[in-house]
Amino acid sequence: MPRPLPPPKPKFGWRMLLRLVVWTGVLCGVAWGSLEMSSFMGDDPRFDLQCSATAPACPGLEIRGAVYADRARIQSVFEPDFGASVFHIPLAERRRHLLAIGWVRTAAVSRVWPSRIVVTITERSPVAFAKLPIGGGARYGFLLIDGDGVLLSIPPRARFRFPVLDGVTENETEAARAVHVNAMQRVLKDLGPRAKDISEVNASDPLEVRLITELDGHGVELLVGDRNYRTRYMNFLNHYGEIRKHSAEATVFDLRMDDRILAK
Repeated sequence: MPRPLPPPKPKFGWRMLLRLVVWTGVLCGVAWGSLEMSSFMGDDPRFDLQCSATAPACPGLEIRGAVYADRARIQSVFEPDFGASVFHIPLAERRRHLLAIGWVRTAAVSRVWPSRIVVTITERSPVAFAKLPIGGGARYGFLLIDGDGVLLSIPPRARFRFPVLDGVTENETEAARAVHVNAMQRVLKDLGPRAKDISEVNASDPLEVRLITELDGHGVELLVGDRNYRTRYMNFLNHYGEIRKHSAEATVFDLRMDDRILAK
């Protein structure tokens, strides 16, 4: 039986050598061009971010979407880049610092050639005033709070119409505060148009929600539990005149049993 012929050896001719030389030259040219471009864009003053730490505004930095977020703090994030080429600004790192600023929910940072940076902010949307105990005593302070449980400073001269949320603390995690916020929002959503009657929601225990409202000049506290909020509230309103005749001094009412109302 004849032996099979061995496979032919590859020929390394002048054409293959020429291709190798050409591609090597191309790669070297690309690498050299990249280095030259990087050097040019890093050293040419036309690409520098024209800002001053002492100036109230930075002509090379455009901030979009910031209404309540502190513009001075946003600008300060880029202070290490003032007078430097925008080509070398670490955009991802600057974005992380922006997300740590109050009111900033999302942030995008982009270069606009030759020498500008554009920051686009999406702000948080508050849903309530958070009633926060001070020093474990009977005094309280107030901040705004959004649906994620993030506490927000109250901007000067800004006016908001929100209910007060009781039952959250500054020591809680944002996730823990969000549980209380979500409980409040479920109540207000179920109340529908009557939610405007409610001045304060105590959601310290989401299963035992308490509402504070005012009727005929009297502040009353209503225990509404964890369900049937609108039904229980409307039942209370419908019988309030009769209730007040028998419990004139009562300020706390338990509505958690759907077939009766208890004055406390």
